[in-house]
Amino acid sequence: MKKKNCFVMTLLLLTLSFGLFGQGQALAAPEAGKKAILMVSFGTTFNDTRKVTIDAVTDKVKAAFPDYEVRQAYTSRIIIKKLMDRDNRQVDTEKQALEKLKEEGYSEVIVQTLHMEAGDEYDKVLKIVDSHVKAKSFERLTLGRPIFYFTGQEEKPDDYALAINALKLQLPKLTEKEAVAFMGHGGVHPSNTAYAALQLKMQDAGLKNVYVFTVDGYPTIENVIAKAKANKVEKITLMPLMVVAGDHANNDMAGDEPNSYKSQLIKAGFKVDAYLHGLGENSGIQDIYVQHVKDAIENTYDKTKRGADRPAIPVVE
Repeated sequence: MKKKNCFVMTLLLLTLSFGLFGQGQALAAPEAGKKAILMVSFGTTFNDTRKVTIDAVTDKVKAAFPDYEVRQAYTSRIIIKKLMDRDNRQVDTEKQALEKLKEEGYSEVIVQTLHMEAGDEYDKVLKIVDSHVKAKSFERLTLGRPIFYFTGQEEKPDDYALAINALKLQLPKLTEKEAVAFMGHGGVHPSNTAYAALQLKMQDAGLKNVYVFTVDGYPTIENVIAKAKANKVEKITLMPLMVVAGDHANNDMAGDEPNSYKSQLIKAGFKVDAYLHGLGENSGIQDIYVQHVKDAIENTYDKTKRGADRPAIPVVE
């Protein structure tokens, strides 16, 4: 009887041990040479524009880096939920995507943001990347920069000038009485200054009647109206300064509601056209994202280093 009881107790302890400590999928050990690129965007619920923007950029990255597994993730939880509820389509968050790559044993991961500037959504990605770097989840984990980042100092590229050259590819020929107004997102994050900097860079590039405004920041549509009237502009073409032409472009920018930017410009006395194509369709913008991935892979611009002609920033304790 004692032997039988001992056997039962032993079996019970083994069962509990595996039940408590054996649950969950075992993490695969990082495999040398197993590499991935994670393309992270805000996301969109507009499937048509997704195919020609987010997917098009992703496909171009896949073609440029065939040795890497290339995947997507969205930072907008609202969009992810809506896609699941409406289309039964599962899209990973940036956190879920990185956890999966870790579980699958990837040793090198390049995270490339498709955001325009280093704002709140970029910070969200940066935070989770930093947590994995500190935890040493991968042998190498790097975050690529957004479209607007460097401004040409200290041997760094002028990302604004490069983006402006790409934007020129979609600009119509303008007469003195015609203008283009690019609508960015903006916000209270300090990175909102990227849009004012872009406006100044456009002026430096000689683009007199090309304006920039934002949905939630500065410059505003009122700034555009004032400049256009001062320059005696009669017609304005609205364009989204966003990767996708989604809700903001179709409704806030080009909608027929009284508070849309199109309606506000018409009320101010301008003729208005709307260009409903996201920047992800622009081949020049696609090439910039490919270059940013390449820069991240090669660690071309270490953001922690200063120019060779400048001393290191002192550490104050």
